[in-house]
Amino acid sequence: MAQRVGRVVPERGVWLIGLFLAAAALVACQPSTAVVGTEEAVLTKPPEVPPPITRDHPTTVVVRLETQELVMRLADGVNYTFWTFGGSVPGRFIRIREGDDVEFHLSNRPDSRAPHNIDLHAVTGPGGGATSSFVAPGQTATFRFKALNPGLYVYHCATAPVGMHIANGMYGLILVEPPGGLPPVDREYYVMQGEVYTTGAYGAPGLQGFSMEKALAERPDYVVFNGAVGSLAGGASLHADVGETVRLFAGNGGPSLISSFHLIGEIFDRVYPEAGSAVSENVQTTLLPAGGAAIVEFRTQVPGNYLLVDHSIFRAFNKGALGTLAVAGPADSTIYSGRIDEGIYIPEGGAIQTLPGTAETRAEPSPTTLPQRLAWGERVFTQNCAACHQPEGQGIPAAFPPLAGSDFLNADRNRAIGVLLHGLQGLVTVNGATFNGVMPALRLSDEDIANVLTYVYSQWGNAGHIITPEEVRAARQ
Repeated sequence: MAQRVGRVVPERGVWLIGLFLAAAALVACQPSTAVVGTEEAVLTKPPEVPPPITRDHPTTVVVRLETQELVMRLADGVNYTFWTFGGSVPGRFIRIREGDDVEFHLSNRPDSRAPHNIDLHAVTGPGGGATSSFVAPGQTATFRFKALNPGLYVYHCATAPVGMHIANGMYGLILVEPPGGLPPVDREYYVMQGEVYTTGAYGAPGLQGFSMEKALAERPDYVVFNGAVGSLAGGASLHADVGETVRLFAGNGGPSLISSFHLIGEIFDRVYPEAGSAVSENVQTTLLPAGGAAIVEFRTQVPGNYLLVDHSIFRAFNKGALGTLAVAGPADSTIYSGRIDEGIYIPEGGAIQTLPGTAETRAEPSPTTLPQRLAWGERVFTQNCAACHQPEGQGIPAAFPPLAGSDFLNADRNRAIGVLLHGLQGLVTVNGATFNGVMPALRLSDEDIANVLTYVYSQWGNAGHIITPEEVRAARQ
């Protein structure tokens, strides 16, 4: 009995030691979950992407992003005042790792006309960071979040009017890598689709303004990749060599349309739909919802020019959602043979045909009593004004002036009518506080403007003026 024990104990001891060493080795190979150190985020303009993350542990990543309002090229001969994150459309690409603590600094340049903030879809918390990052011109806000979920996420401005800020170019992508990183590839590019709603038609020259009417109807004049017609064409084309693997981080800033993302002449070997963890293989076209993204990967096999398009095809050849991937290298006639004709797919311009509408429209009867006018005005206020000036007219300090007890509003009823008709920008002093921003002209009827002003004047200690449609009509003329 003792002899048997003497035989077994050493074997058991060796087995336990081996098990311990194997477990220790396994633990050593696992990525650490402890947050170690601090680093400044590398941010890149499109179509470039920051290098892959090689560290095996989370860290504190400091992201510094500045909002800038810049006049930039939209198409040949066409300029537009873009509102940007970091001076580009889309905004700078941000690359972090699951488990990272992110210290985010958002600054708004002093020469901006509008306040801004940022909603990152990678953030778990109210507003995706928007509630903590509101910045008037000249201000900086800082907040922190932990990157809990891997994936490719959209970020965008969420300051009212939210759709206007996004349509003006305030969107981008943030990649949260899993602890083990993504599989290695030869090339990575950043491509994002967005819509631009201009006052002029497609191709109308000069500096174009933003059209709220077209935006509300979801009728963009331009649907583009990376902020402009031709941004990924000619000398700005994406490049790869035959035999290389390419990864596209593809997003859709919207604000309204869904993209049917397609590469003419290639098949996506792998697609991470909606940039989640699942993988689909051998995909021809993948959907990018507004405010969504996807990761697509493929291997190039035949040289030539391959066109990136939104396969809602009028958007590609008539509105600008067209880019080029130029692949260089030896031909392989076993895969593709025949004459390569580069003249098949070319932009067709903006000759968009329309048919006269035949649907009958009926206007709502005009109100005849003061209570009816106030109810009408309250509805217009709720739909058009409350997001910025707040439901009780209190405004937002340093951003949107108050309407409640406003000395600016009560001093001049004709000026108030003019603001709604023509908009207002620049310095304004209200109740002793200075505001520097922009209010777009509201495309409202004479009845709407008269009733909403009458409503506002009747509320919150204001002067009680009654504005008539005739006054608005005279001011409009």
